[in-house]
Amino acid sequence: MNRTLKKGRRLLQNALAAVFLLSAFSSRAQQNTPPPSRQPAQQPGSASAPQIHELSLAEAVDYATKNSVLVKNALLDYQIQEQSNRATTSQALPQISGNLGLTDNLQIATVLVPGAFASPPIQGFIPLKFGTQYSATGGITLKQVLFDGQVFVGLQARQASLDFYRQKQEITAQMVRANLHKIYYQLLISKTQVDQIDANIAAQKELLHNSTEMFKNGFAEQLDVDKANVQLANLESEKIQVNFSIDNGYLGLKVLMGMPVKDSLRLTDTLTYEMIRDAVLGDEYKYADRHEFQLLMTNQKLNEYDIKRYKKEYIPTASLTANYAQNQFSNTFDLGQKNSWFPASYIGLSVNIPIFDGFYKDANIKQAKLRLRQTMNNVDSLKNRIDNDVKTAQLRFAAALSTLDYQKKNMDLSERVYQQTRKKYEQGLGSNIEITTALSDQKTAQANYFNALYNAVIARVDYLTAIGKL
Repeated sequence: MNRTLKKGRRLLQNALAAVFLLSAFSSRAQQNTPPPSRQPAQQPGSASAPQIHELSLAEAVDYATKNSVLVKNALLDYQIQEQSNRATTSQALPQISGNLGLTDNLQIATVLVPGAFASPPIQGFIPLKFGTQYSATGGITLKQVLFDGQVFVGLQARQASLDFYRQKQEITAQMVRANLHKIYYQLLISKTQVDQIDANIAAQKELLHNSTEMFKNGFAEQLDVDKANVQLANLESEKIQVNFSIDNGYLGLKVLMGMPVKDSLRLTDTLTYEMIRDAVLGDEYKYADRHEFQLLMTNQKLNEYDIKRYKKEYIPTASLTANYAQNQFSNTFDLGQKNSWFPASYIGLSVNIPIFDGFYKDANIKQAKLRLRQTMNNVDSLKNRIDNDVKTAQLRFAAALSTLDYQKKNMDLSERVYQQTRKKYEQGLGSNIEITTALSDQKTAQANYFNALYNAVIARVDYLTAIGKL
């Protein structure tokens, strides 16, 4: 097999490798709704029979959005942040706790009282025991934050925190979509390549038949028949290798989509030269369409909340505390004993006024401001990178379309050369070397065309990713 065909297969293998690496090292996720295949998706751990899925590209993307482990984990991160927000909210709500206690004073403590207090007074000390053998208590305590600047800032930052994880989820989903587009299109191109190989095999079988008949009639040599057999064997071997790559591609696509490997998958979309050639890419784009840019802007907002939170530490905090309890004292163990329970209650206001903390708060504020400057620098850097991504993708797509046009014309030309050379050979006007060369040139031109078609598809996907429209 020539080097061009090997290069085409390496492209598919590299794409599949990226999928498996992506699946192994990423950690984020999605909604738990049924997949959009024409057959219901198999649930993890289910013992049901393998499913059959017939998916267009849009349906495959939708399926992956709902079933990819990467995307589902990203959704779980979002839900974890939701619970973290609930914990933040709880700090501003009343904190109520109850307490129960029971004490058995096995040996009541002895207290020495000066004898001068006795009647009549005596010298020395008198040992006395105060208290009862049993004591019990039951009460309830209420604590309420009246003012705490850090808590209030935390409440304000809840939505920004959710936005941060939602945007990280969208970045993960976009990464999955981009890889899915590339593998889906590669499989479509490989299927077209198999159809082309089948056509070549049919033509070669016909040539072999004609060469055999010409040999029988003395118009060809055994060498011509043998060369035709070799070419046919090469085509059959090429088809086996391409089908093997397609099977591996389907496995990689299932893993990326979160589909059980034992399920069957059929791609329903088609890909033609005209579909790629007629694709028009505009020059206008917005930074805000990129999820990475949205994430950085949210991170900048969180940095600003951090500064605000640390500044609030200079403001006094106030809280309210209230307690009500019942206490029992008795020398017999009887919780229901009458006239042995005594109420107690209090209410208190606590105000904490920060005075000096060794510049701890000042250090936190300055750290937060420096992190904000880092984020702002990253925003400027990302804008420049987006400009570069878009421009590079535009140039790559333009070059890919030019190459595709050239290779399409070259493939059509090689087909005509092969057909004319074959006719000359069958009419006894050409040599076996000419037809072998024409067939080799045709196969090379076909492989170059399929590689150019794939490169054009990838360039288009990269451009849509660069402008945030994939």
